[in-house]
Amino acid sequence: MSNTILGVLVIGAGVFSLLASLFNWEFFFTNYRARFFVKLFGRQGARIFYSLLALFMFFIAYKIFTSPE
Repeated sequence: MSNTILGVLVIGAGVFSLLASLFNWEFFFTNYRARFFVKLFGRQGARIFYSLLALFMFFIAYKIFTSPE
């Protein structure tokens, strides 16, 4: 049961990150937590970073759902 909840939370975070990077949400990329990556990679680079992070989260959720209890 707890694995299911964790998997759903990871998928939710991945969807949010992917949507923010695809639609270039201003509030997301001006947040103090994301500003570091915007300064480091530039806006386009940060969008790519967060897209890759979302894909990684989807992979982690897949591993959570397919792991034996």
